[in-house]
Amino acid sequence: MPIQQLPDTLVNQIAAGEVVERPASVVKELVENALDAGARRIDIDLEEGGVRLIRIRDDGIGIAAGELPLAVARHATSKIASLDDLETVATLGFRGEALPSIASVSRFSLGSRRQGDDHGAALSVDGGRIGEVAPKPLPPGTTVEVRDLFYNVPARRKFLRKERTELGHIEEWLRSLALARPDVELRVSHNGKPSRRYRSSGTALDRDGFALARLGETLGEDFGRQALRVDHAAAGLRLHGWIAQPAYSRASADQQYLYVNGRAVRDRSVAHAVRQAYADVLFHGRHPAYVLFLELDPARVDVNVHPAKHEVRFRDARLVHDFVYRTLHDSLADTRAGNAPLVDAVSTQAAVARELAGTGPGGTHGMQAGFGLRVDEARAGYAALHGAGIDATTGSGQYDALPQGADGDVPPLGYALAQLHGIYILSQTADGLVVVDMHAAHERIGYERLKAAHDAAGLRTQPLLVPQAVAVSEREAGVAEREAGTLAELGFEVTRSGHQSLLLRSVPALLADGDAEALLRDVLADLSEHGESRRVRAARDELLSTMACHAAVRANRRLTLPEMNSLLRQMEATERSGQCNHGRPTWARFPLPEIDRWFLRGR
Repeated sequence: MPIQQLPDTLVNQIAAGEVVERPASVVKELVENALDAGARRIDIDLEEGGVRLIRIRDDGIGIAAGELPLAVARHATSKIASLDDLETVATLGFRGEALPSIASVSRFSLGSRRQGDDHGAALSVDGGRIGEVAPKPLPPGTTVEVRDLFYNVPARRKFLRKERTELGHIEEWLRSLALARPDVELRVSHNGKPSRRYRSSGTALDRDGFALARLGETLGEDFGRQALRVDHAAAGLRLHGWIAQPAYSRASADQQYLYVNGRAVRDRSVAHAVRQAYADVLFHGRHPAYVLFLELDPARVDVNVHPAKHEVRFRDARLVHDFVYRTLHDSLADTRAGNAPLVDAVSTQAAVARELAGTGPGGTHGMQAGFGLRVDEARAGYAALHGAGIDATTGSGQYDALPQGADGDVPPLGYALAQLHGIYILSQTADGLVVVDMHAAHERIGYERLKAAHDAAGLRTQPLLVPQAVAVSEREAGVAEREAGTLAELGFEVTRSGHQSLLLRSVPALLADGDAEALLRDVLADLSEHGESRRVRAARDELLSTMACHAAVRANRRLTLPEMNSLLRQMEATERSGQCNHGRPTWARFPLPEIDRWFLRGR
């Protein structure tokens, strides 16, 4: 077949294959255009999950009648005029491909009226064939109708899912938008019935904070109760938003929202940084929940790397990864027991605790009765745990359950009343009751002390008696050669001995008895993909966690009131003490009004 120029209609249909995946893709493109036009209210009318009809009406600045044909022409846009504009684009849309692509695979109409114009104008496009512009009475703003999506591309239409599935994709995208733009009112109807309304908060998402009402409206009250505020800036980067307490974890990554300069995106490097930050506090197999906004100079991020603009490319991905990790790691370190959001009798944290209780290595069902604090048995390895032992000498020997005085004098975890079944500590606080899992709490205290001791001593390396040859790919060999300094900081002395071979001469001393070759390969993979690796620290922490677990106080160990109160005070002072080493919660609070409701007091 000879080379020939493709007709415009076919070109647009090919482009539609990249931009228009399903009805949710159409909603995304049209709503983003409305936002770029300054809309503060957007009405979205759908039929049959958006396959039959998508109508988007906004109150934005509108389009001049003479520009309507240009709006449905390829690569026609008001948002950029030069390559320099593309380098620093701040609008959600910019390519000028969405409208012509959508119009080529649907029965399409576009109507608009600018503020101050006597009337509006509209034109229709049927399968890519553009009609004439005609006057039409319209309110200020723009209305776009997309009917019978993919009616002329049956091969694409047959891949659409059921109505409920397609509607679910639209609702999820709108939920993501609602989190980012609490200043915009969104009204959604489906098959002629109102289905969702996100009221405007009246203020834009700015540097002063986030609309908490919209957070609870989109992700639920449980997320709002368990959310930690994050706001940190450094090196020209700012990360702000909300991350959920580790105890509010998910079975899937369904509540993870990342925005870069206001644009909802997916980024593997940032997702990896978040997982690393949660690695020390999250139960195995669970996923963190977060709504995070990353802001940086538009020139430092390329948004023109994906047809549907789902992904971005950072100029310095390594810096971004480390910034996100460090910010969240430090925020989670402050989740000391007593400082966490309220956990009541019906909260998500309590539900997760019931789900996970007894399933981890530190679970209460696996505790051995009568096994006490015997740190001296492994003095060399567990020396750092002495500081985490329960000190029976603290306190006066006789405690009032709750000392007299102002409520402000009561510590966050209150004062111990008794033990329950040899497993839990019951403590009275200024506003209710706290229940502490003593093994889980003591395990975290010991673990944090072990980590601090090893960090203070510095990383020790152990030379191998006989250097070990390691076969790798040529790419891995190149990474090892280029990152030799980084590997040395992690405890590996590695030299390249061939195109696809390395010579391993020393390893981290604490991990010398493990599979050093496998660990090295994992580190090289991380360095190649993310520019950094925390595999060595993770392997070390896993070993220290096991040591702390074996040394922690066990079930049925009878504690005195001074011992219990000593444990409570150490929890309040220890980082991450809201969870044990395996991600289980260490404590729960029951406020007095909730207890009153149990017994119908005040009714």
